[in-house]
Amino acid sequence: MELPFAESYKIKVVETIKRTTREERIQKIKEAHYNLFNLRSEDVFVDLLTDSGTGAMSDKQWSAMMLGDESYAGASSYYKLKEAIQEITGFEYFLPTHQGRAAENVLFSTMIKAGDIVPGNSHFDTTKGHIEFRKAHAVDCTINEAFHTELDHPFKGNIDLNKLEDVLKKYPRERIPLIMVTITCNSSGGQPVSIENMQAVKKLAEKYGIPVFFDSARFAENAYFIKLREEAYKNWSIRDIVRKMFSYADGMTMSSKKDAIVNMGGFIGFRERELFEKATLYNIMFEGFINYGGMSGRDMNALAQGLYEGTEFDYLETRIKQVAYLGQQLRDYGIPTQYPFGGHAVFIDAKRFLPNLPKEQFIAQTLGVEIYIEGGVRGVEIGTLLADRDPDTRENRYPELELLRLAIPRRVYTNNHMDYVAATVKNVFDRRNEITKGLKIIKEAPILRHFTVTLERME
Repeated sequence: MELPFAESYKIKVVETIKRTTREERIQKIKEAHYNLFNLRSEDVFVDLLTDSGTGAMSDKQWSAMMLGDESYAGASSYYKLKEAIQEITGFEYFLPTHQGRAAENVLFSTMIKAGDIVPGNSHFDTTKGHIEFRKAHAVDCTINEAFHTELDHPFKGNIDLNKLEDVLKKYPRERIPLIMVTITCNSSGGQPVSIENMQAVKKLAEKYGIPVFFDSARFAENAYFIKLREEAYKNWSIRDIVRKMFSYADGMTMSSKKDAIVNMGGFIGFRERELFEKATLYNIMFEGFINYGGMSGRDMNALAQGLYEGTEFDYLETRIKQVAYLGQQLRDYGIPTQYPFGGHAVFIDAKRFLPNLPKEQFIAQTLGVEIYIEGGVRGVEIGTLLADRDPDTRENRYPELELLRLAIPRRVYTNNHMDYVAATVKNVFDRRNEITKGLKIIKEAPILRHFTVTLERME
């Protein structure tokens, strides 16, 4: 008989998780003001809020941490990380940062000014937040197929070249400091970008003299999908695909808490020394000296090792198949999701799950609250709350996709946990017609409100 698929790792250490009752969860989410970020982790049974910094590091990563060099300048850990980044991405120059949003802060402080336009494919929350904080504007040029969750398209993260060129024609060159390509594209459901599309974007960018940067938090998962779905690269190794991908970028930002499987860390990669040198000023001001940038030596060692592990095919196959395992169960139950499934999460189409709930009542957030109450499973809203208000009109923005993301930490949960999650969501789906009232905002921050927002149920 054909051998069944099995995980490419074994478990050495376990952590106990606590079950709560439904009555306890009703009280806990009320005390949290219906903001899932406000819940204590011990009150969550299966935590799918994010895959960022929540993965399980390997024995080799923990061993590397013990060899960390904590020298302020010139640490061996810095050079170990530099070597790994050069080998895997091809970028000669880099600046370490403590996480991805710090990388965005340094890069955008260097490149973006008020009134600028930054086109890309569905910029994620901190990316858009950093752009708008500087009184600039993010313009979404994602292909239309991304917004049809039932449509089977292999690269829903792709940039629409016509949309992009319309932006490049509309605004003068000096107002477009860069094009930002997110791989994989989180906001559209963890969807990959093809090398063919990267190449075409780069060619168009060169025509208008504009640099291209990749938001690379999940670059390895993107490479895995290219190997499976882009015919020209089916016989390539993951690392060869990664080098090919980055050959179409002038630089990159990286939240290493995703595909490098560490709990903290990030960096910026540069093709050109001149831009690297300009950015060093902000790195020193905001993060730390350019040899550590907010990370300890042990963090840099773990990150260097994680970059190698995160670009191994067997690891990626195990990781992404678990996401698909959960996604297929939900679809078998009739639950609407973004399809094909993404690399790091299953995204539930909240509009189709709760079609009778008005968009003004924060549909995906309401769904997230109900799933927590049902089984202690915590997801995160990728919808109207995250979309924030328009910086000019201050009106709520209602995105085409209103999603609840179930982000699966790397090497943390078993498929038994996925079975539990699927059953929890099904139970909510079975009583969806009873969910007739959503949520309203009581208090919110002026930007990135979803992290700290205070909500209450509609009466």
